[in-house]
Amino acid sequence: RLDHCVDYVLNHEKTDMAAVLDYIGWTDKNALPDGRSVLETAINCDLKSAYQDMQETKRRWGKPGGVLGYHLIHAFAPGEVTPKQAHEIGVEFASRLLGDRYEAVISTHLDRDHLHCHILFNSVSFVDGAKYKNTFKDYYGDIRGISNEVSRTHGLSVIEPGEGGRHYAEWDAEAQGRPTLRALVRQDIEAAIASAYTMKTFWQQLEELGYTVKRGANVKHTAVKPPGGQRFFRLDSLGGGYTEADIQARLSGVRSGEAPPSAPASPSFHPLVQPLTPGRRYRPKGGIPGRPRKLKGLRALYFKYLYLLGAVPKRRPKKRAAFVSRAEIIKFDRYQEQFQYLMKNRIETADQLSMQYDALQASIDALTDQRRELYRIRRAGHGGGTVTDEITGLTAKLRELRRELKLCARIEKGISAVQETVRADTSEARSVIHEKTDKSGPQRHFETGRRTPADHGRER
Repeated sequence: RLDHCVDYVLNHEKTDMAAVLDYIGWTDKNALPDGRSVLETAINCDLKSAYQDMQETKRRWGKPGGVLGYHLIHAFAPGEVTPKQAHEIGVEFASRLLGDRYEAVISTHLDRDHLHCHILFNSVSFVDGAKYKNTFKDYYGDIRGISNEVSRTHGLSVIEPGEGGRHYAEWDAEAQGRPTLRALVRQDIEAAIASAYTMKTFWQQLEELGYTVKRGANVKHTAVKPPGGQRFFRLDSLGGGYTEADIQARLSGVRSGEAPPSAPASPSFHPLVQPLTPGRRYRPKGGIPGRPRKLKGLRALYFKYLYLLGAVPKRRPKKRAAFVSRAEIIKFDRYQEQFQYLMKNRIETADQLSMQYDALQASIDALTDQRRELYRIRRAGHGGGTVTDEITGLTAKLRELRRELKLCARIEKGISAVQETVRADTSEARSVIHEKTDKSGPQRHFETGRRTPADHGRER
């Protein structure tokens, strides 16, 4: 099936909506190669005066405050649709979701490997002044339901209720060669299989790596939790070749000399819903019922890195890994700040981080222009202390936004180094297990599944 992903974000746009409209309308992001056609559409308002139309609706119904609008992002897997098709789907989705009640602007961006539509709509209905509802039911009912209907109409795959699969952030990370927590679990399982001879020794090897194993007669699905992890991974969710029966069969093949403990082919998968957001994602109060909090992508990567630095409570390593330099430990607070920023803004992929950077830069540009105009007014001798206060307020906002911008840049610059450290940790852990196995257990001969002559000699 197609690797299709529909991603939605509801952003509480409590900042200047004009800056958001300016960002999503950048022609270097939504212009076709001919340079003349721009993939931008307005519904229930005029494209050139969309911001003014939305503000007028708020004034008319006396609702200028609170949540000003919502920002949705509808993303597609690379190569799945053409730019025009992506835009048509985005417009159709927005039209069906909002009907003839809310003003909206749809802009399709082409500056990433995956095409994505930005949809910004007013929180106040121009028909009766009703504010858009933002409940759990709306997010996981209406929005995903309409998305699936539109996707089916255009022949795209959808995620059915209760259907499993990999998260889009996980798919995106693996497609670009970045590590994921699930991939690290599979790698550790491979290392344990390579060092084991029976299922008993296999579980022992996993525990040596710091894993918690959940299995037994009263456990319906065997699962493992990596060191420092917050959740268990069911073996049958890791793809073909990783169920308990599959692992048992692989080890039996080794003992009988039928097959080496080779890794299975990469399992097929389809992505689940994953937000792509330049800002903070909407979360229903109380969280999503029945769904444990998960760490994915960059957040999982940085969590494991902090674990290596000894930052994760209750599961601190017995000693710091040799490949974590003293300089990195000294910069511990900086890495912790980066992890907290990724968590706060729910940034899980490099694309999300880049979009966050772009959104911050757009806000900085908009506020800088606004402050420049206030400087001009003050130089002309108008406004008095009021203008000065506004300038002071804008300067404080700009200072914070620029600090965030630098933080995003530091995270982006350091991703490769963090990845290498995490990979080194995985490799060293495997080496330790292999070394222990070589010293404490009999050597295996993979062609015959029997002990080597040297082992028989030692027995005599």
